[in-house]
Amino acid sequence: MSTTANDRALDLCRYVDASPSPYHAVQESIRRLTAVGFTELHLDDPPTSPGRRFLRSGGALVAWSTEDRPIDAPVRIVAAHTDSPNLRVKPRPDHADHGFQRVAVEVYGSPLLNSWLDRDLGLSGRVMVRDGDPSTVREVLIREDRPVARIPQLAIHLDRGVNENGLVLDPQSDLAPVVGLGDKNLGSFERILADLAGVDTTDVLAWDAMFHEVVSATLAGLNGEFVSAPRLDDLLSCHAGTEALVAASDAASAVVPVLALFDHEEVGSQSPTGAAGPLLPRVLSRHLGQTERLIDSSLVLSVDGAHCTHPSRSHRHDPEHSVRLNAGPVLKINAQARYASDAPGLATVRLAAERAGISLQSFVSRNDMACGSTIGPALSTRTGLRTVDLGVAQLAMHSAREFCGSSDPGDLRTLLLELLTY
Repeated sequence: MSTTANDRALDLCRYVDASPSPYHAVQESIRRLTAVGFTELHLDDPPTSPGRRFLRSGGALVAWSTEDRPIDAPVRIVAAHTDSPNLRVKPRPDHADHGFQRVAVEVYGSPLLNSWLDRDLGLSGRVMVRDGDPSTVREVLIREDRPVARIPQLAIHLDRGVNENGLVLDPQSDLAPVVGLGDKNLGSFERILADLAGVDTTDVLAWDAMFHEVVSATLAGLNGEFVSAPRLDDLLSCHAGTEALVAASDAASAVVPVLALFDHEEVGSQSPTGAAGPLLPRVLSRHLGQTERLIDSSLVLSVDGAHCTHPSRSHRHDPEHSVRLNAGPVLKINAQARYASDAPGLATVRLAAERAGISLQSFVSRNDMACGSTIGPALSTRTGLRTVDLGVAQLAMHSAREFCGSSDPGDLRTLLLELLTY
């Protein structure tokens, strides 16, 4: 039975629901890869014989297949990021205000702050705990999908001008979620983390914890034309890349397919697990023998969300480059090199789209508006490989809940598979 666009979109929803944090996204991709024979390497492992391998580091993952590939085969890398803008828990999170227990948070990335109001929030991330021996530490992924937190908006009766003047939020005072009632809550959050990790409170040493919306991803629209979900930027690309690698690993090909999922894109990629860090170059050098492989025909595909032309704010977009939902993946171009695409790379992708029967769109910013960026420029600089920026169009980017077309994720996966196998 053939796989439909809706099947792909529903599988994307399952992937998003399984991935409330970057660490869970890596775990979900690994689950899918191990199901088709990929095995894990560690950072200090020596090079191995050809095969299907992956290496993880926190919220980052690099996976590849050299099985039945020529020793000098070029590499084709699908790169995306596992993190999304959200609210992260501070080291001393507990405080009480007027009978409410609240959790102190720090803004991560550039979220649309108002989108986090009046939503049921769960908790996820990782906790570092003692592991028997006093000198040993282990990582435990934690997840609570019950609506344990909420950020209530001030009633309009107390802010009469909000609809005329707009909502202005103070990130320090307005965003601490309410989690319970009480005037004293010292240590209560650590107890929550300890319970989720299955350890005593005294064994909790540190955490990377964050809040997430608990409502599941779903198809939307009168005819299921849309996907409504949190974290589509950039879990949609992580999902498409993972599924493309799964399919490419069984295909006869003269290229080495690689998946590289990075953390910390939303804060600049400057970390050991970010795209500007050493992880991918080390894998290329240590495990893929990059110096022995063909460079000119190798390619990095930096896959991230693209802006759809907003139906109410079309003047914010370049008038000659309208981008629509369910009209195909989007090539991203910027003369200031905020995107890494160049003409030879774009031509390669366009030929692949023609072979696969996939329509493409192009995005450029207005000349009077600043352009965002991606992991593309960092990867092209770090690896020296030609890089193309592309992605799926979406609305409400950086909202706690985002919106895309339901046929675009499948088209992206098909395009990536073509590029990983030809």
